[in-house]
Amino acid sequence: MPTTLEILTSPALSGVTHGFFTRKGGASSGIFAGLNCGHGSSDQTEAVALNRARVATAMGVLPAALVGVHQIHSADVLVVEEVPAETMRADALVTKRPGIVLSVLTADCQPVLFADRVAGVVGAAHAGWRGSRDGVLEATLDAMEALGADRARISAVIGPCISQRAYEVGDDFMENFLIDDPQAARFFAGGPAGKPMFDLPGYGLARLRAAGVGQAEWTRHCTYADPERFYSFRRTTHAGEADYGRLISAIRL
Repeated sequence: MPTTLEILTSPALSGVTHGFFTRKGGASSGIFAGLNCGHGSSDQTEAVALNRARVATAMGVLPAALVGVHQIHSADVLVVEEVPAETMRADALVTKRPGIVLSVLTADCQPVLFADRVAGVVGAAHAGWRGSRDGVLEATLDAMEALGADRARISAVIGPCISQRAYEVGDDFMENFLIDDPQAARFFAGGPAGKPMFDLPGYGLARLRAAGVGQAEWTRHCTYADPERFYSFRRTTHAGEADYGRLISAIRL
């Protein structure tokens, strides 16, 4: 098994150590083959720990400084002032402490990394459809501003996630979005099976820009479409597999 990690970065976050890690270069095998960083999976605990240690090394820290949360598809944000003694329940993290790596896990949902270089504040968010609709992206910006950031200076980058052409949803799903915001109709298109197709990263970008972020972009990688590089919950479901790996995305000052 090769140990060379593949780390996607964005020019929008240049000057800040960050990475959207693909599944390449990990110690896991079988359906988890590669860099599975999710302890919530049924993968071997030792393999996940080794994968996370490799990520920490790539980010220039010891494994203990790689901080994550127990993700619950919420709009809750954790302000990290020191490495927590236990894993907290939330879906986003922010810090102004150098040397602490903020991380989120995804397998179709949006990993979003944030940075205000001038203020020295960074953030990371797990933003699926529910968290995005409920305001996790805006809550992350608010929490960063509480630490001294200015949203007009913040760059936010959405990493690999499921793209619209792979994201078929039900009519009820679309109707619930339209009840909240009729303008959300622009994020739905008709699919080949007659069902709506949802543009998750387009929706995330629109929410970020409407909130006044200085720069927002998507890396344009689809997790569903590239099994060699990315884990995908939906692809696993369609394949009838028992479980799936989790990708990690991380940022630090």
